[in-house]
Amino acid sequence: MAGTALMLAACAVSTLKPAVPPEPAPAPLDASYDWHVLLVAPFGSVLKDVPLTLHEVLLFRDETRSAAAAVDEFECYAVDGPRPLFIGRSPTEYLICFKHNRLARIEATVRLPPGEAARIFAGACGLWMKNARADNEECAGSDGGIAFSGHFENEPDESAQLTVQLDAADPADRATQR
Repeated sequence: MAGTALMLAACAVSTLKPAVPPEPAPAPLDASYDWHVLLVAPFGSVLKDVPLTLHEVLLFRDETRSAAAAVDEFECYAVDGPRPLFIGRSPTEYLICFKHNRLARIEATVRLPPGEAARIFAGACGLWMKNARADNEECAGSDGGIAFSGHFENEPDESAQLTVQLDAADPADRATQR
């Protein structure tokens, strides 16, 4: 009788469907997804202390801006040579900007595959926001005295661009964050 019960149990077990394996976890993001890789010199550095060969670029601004805004304009430079790897790619645009002769802004743009842009941006933003103080629901916040904001745009040619802007936080802002 025990043998019959074992046979019936064995039959019942053999008719069970195999469990569907869970979807694999997404691969961990490599270090190039962290915006900190774009910091080639500390904010506040003078031009000669930036360890890259640079050339000045002219940025065209909207003429409707106020005169007060014109006082705080940046002098921006592009890199001659290799740029820091960001989101696993070499940025198509990488600007280092100075205000009152001190490094005050870095902006980088990378092209993304259009079908993956939203997923890549969400993953990168999640990484950026992990240690940040966020003021809104966008991918913007501050971390260690640096304000960051990121966004991606779909281009008419069906490509996508992810841009991140890093700014030296105003000392008055840093005092309110403590």
